[in-house]
Amino acid sequence: MIQLREKHASPQDFYEAADEVISFARPLGVKIIINDRIDIALALKADGVHLGQDDMPPNEARKMLGENAIIGFSTHTIEQAHAALKFQIDYVAFGPIFPTQTKVDPDNVVGLNELRNVRKTIGNVRLVAIGGINKKNVRSVIDTGADSTAMIGSIISEQDKIELTMSEMLQLAAGD
Repeated sequence: MIQLREKHASPQDFYEAADEVISFARPLGVKIIINDRIDIALALKADGVHLGQDDMPPNEARKMLGENAIIGFSTHTIEQAHAALKFQIDYVAFGPIFPTQTKVDPDNVVGLNELRNVRKTIGNVRLVAIGGINKKNVRSVIDTGADSTAMIGSIISEQDKIELTMSEMLQLAAGD
């Protein structure tokens, strides 16, 4: 699954880029979710949306996108993660687990211990760890209780090696 995240493009440019990515990814069986922009997800019939604390409430997004849509929700404290359980979401994203360079004003680093506590708090709801995850720490994140991870910086840091880096990350996450 790929989340399309674009904070600076115009809505038109983001729409066109998302349309192109969905057209490419869908025949390959790759699910595409759109960050923040329910309107673009709806218009392009994306597989879902990822929402933050200041975005439309997840239950309202569910009404618009339907029962089959994938809806994820970012949280940054154990209290937010617990409160997320009242929503009709498919996963809780939690972090940043480690320091990150992909946000201008990131939330406070929460660390592995807090990730472990969130895992206990949310039970069987899928848990996606976010923030500063790389080859050196991805296995510890999975071992601590995350079902999966979201990665940007560690994947795109070397543009000519994205496929190789992604393959290595998947192997490390799987414990191979």
